[in-house]
Formats: sequence, structure tokens, C-alpha cells
Amino acid sequence: MNIYVGNLDFKVNENDLEEIFEEYGTVSSAKIITDKLSGRSRGFGFVTMENQVEASKAIKELNGATWENRKLFVNEAKPKRDTTNI
Repeated sequence: MNIYVGNLDFKVNENDLEEIFEEYGTVSSAKIITDKLSGRSRGFGFVTMENQVEASKAIKELNGATWENRKLFVNEAKPKRDTTNI
């Protein structure tokens, strides 16, 4: 399951994100989205967990939790929209 994680502190890195989610199960990947020009975090990322039960538990327990003094927004990621025709 692909999980969206929003409202991340800008100093959080991919290893930090992976460590938090590994408390709930096996993490396949963790990615912080960065600005293309500055390389700075955009404050959100994605985590992939193969086990649906573990992923659902992580979403349930981390959504609304405070981490690095910020309230996290955690939910199942939606497919990327096609913006080529806009």
C-alpha cells in the first residue's frame, strides 16, 4: 500500500520516515518529495508497505500524531492525476 504522509518538518529525511513506519511493519520504500530547484523538502512524502494490515495500522495510529512538533496527516495515497490535458 502506498501511504501519503503530510505536514512533515522540513528537516525530516527519508531514513527518519522509514524508521517511524518500521515500528508498524516492513517498509519497502520511503520518499520525501523535494523542490526541483532548491532541493528542499516540500513537507510531504510517501511510504510503501506491502502488508495491508500493517499499513492500515500505521495509518490509523500515525494520522493526527505529533512528530517533530507537527501534527501528521497520514492516509492511503491516491493515484497521481494526469495533468497533461489541463
